[in-house]
Amino acid sequence: MESFSQKQDGESQWLPISDLMSVLMMVFLLIAVSYMLKVYLEKEKIQEVAVTYNKLQNKLYEDLNLEFEEDLKKWNAEIDKASLSVRFKSPDILFDMGSANLKPEFKSILADFFPRFIAILHKDDYRNDIDEIRIEGHTSSYWRAETTEDKAYIYNMELSQNRTRNVLDYVLRNETDDELVKWIRLNVTANGLSSSKLIFNEDGTQNRELSRRVEFRVKTNAEKRIAKILGE
Repeated sequence: MESFSQKQDGESQWLPISDLMSVLMMVFLLIAVSYMLKVYLEKEKIQEVAVTYNKLQNKLYEDLNLEFEEDLKKWNAEIDKASLSVRFKSPDILFDMGSANLKPEFKSILADFFPRFIAILHKDDYRNDIDEIRIEGHTSSYWRAETTEDKAYIYNMELSQNRTRNVLDYVLRNETDDELVKWIRLNVTANGLSSSKLIFNEDGTQNRELSRRVEFRVKTNAEKRIAKILGE
């Protein structure tokens, strides 16, 4: 039969293990709380960036809309608030079918539009928060009746790229402020997207005319700011 002293020795052996388990539980709890706090702080920072850039995007949209509201109808253009894009929707005014040469009427529109557009974006309120100003060229998926879908996409890619390069070349050649030209070179890009972003009718069919368009889209650096927070 186990004596009292043997029983006491056995219990005393379990006490350090019990204490160790308690310490480990406390350490685990501290790590968990620390991690949760870190996640919470990251979430707070991301929300702060998102709110800041949402306000900036709304303000920029308002400034662009105020500047061009009397011109949009005659240009057959619109400003999309969600993407911060100024969209020119009349292909017959922009380019001849299959051509990358700017038509005289589009040159006239650009000469009026772009200096005012870039002046807004170059303001102290916006220029440090802009990641990229994209000149985007879009086409329909059509080329010629006998052309395969893949070939049409490649031909239209080349066409849309040539068109946006010509637009960028034209607006740069018409800018006389050397400092502004340097800023444009750093921030404005020409992007031919072929038929990758088609516009569709309500019945699901492709709207060829609206798909053939040029857009000036503003990208803020909110995504980079959020990625930096997560990286840190």
